Amino acid sequence: MKFIIGLGNPGRDYAGTRHNIGFEVIDRLAGELRIDINRAKFRAHYGEGFLGTQKIVLVKPQTYMNLSGESVRDMLHFYKRTPADIMVVYDDCDLQLGQIRIRERGSAGTHNGMKSLIYQLDTDEFVRIRVGIGNKPARMELASFVLSKFTKQEQEEAAFSVIKAADAALAVLREGATSAMNKFNAVLLVLGVPAAKIFLEIGVAPVL
Repeated sequence: MKFIIGLGNPGRDYAGTRHNIGFEVIDRLAGELRIDINRAKFRAHYGEGFLGTQKIVLVKPQTYMNLSGESVRDMLHFYKRTPADIMVVYDDCDLQLGQIRIRERGSAGTHNGMKSLIYQLDTDEFVRIRVGIGNKPARMELASFVLSKFTKQEQEEAAFSVIKAADAALAVLREGATSAMNKFNAVLLVLGVPAAKIFLEIGVAPVL
């Protein structure tokens, strides 16, 4: 059993914001894996399904970002699983829009959702996929930036970042983190370059 956890904030006010791109990746995976996110427990919305013979649980904590770890901790305790069984997808303002980074461990950086997970699970030893949302403008507060929506010019790249991050999560499940890192970590979606060309170059065929 593997848990894929997308970080974000619940409610309409936060839908479509940079901070919620983790939720969007979960929605993308739900469509690809035909998993209904129709359960509410552990202060989360989640759904269960399969990738081949492997059971997959897609999770969107509903605690608000800063308490995400409490939801994940409770879920792992109930299922008697460990942090080694999770993969976390979240936004990262230190990466350009169009970049993702897969890591098997590491600090939370400035991300409060990840700080909560690491604190509640008492380890940073779990796979995470960081999805670039662009760099904060110099005169803008970090909170205002991550809670802002993508500009019209950024929306196409953001949409394909979601596709790429979902494909990366599936690659981790199928091939392992090391193989997925080699395939996805160096790729950058560039504005004006057709997404189909980008995915062709890395050997991934997105499901549209």
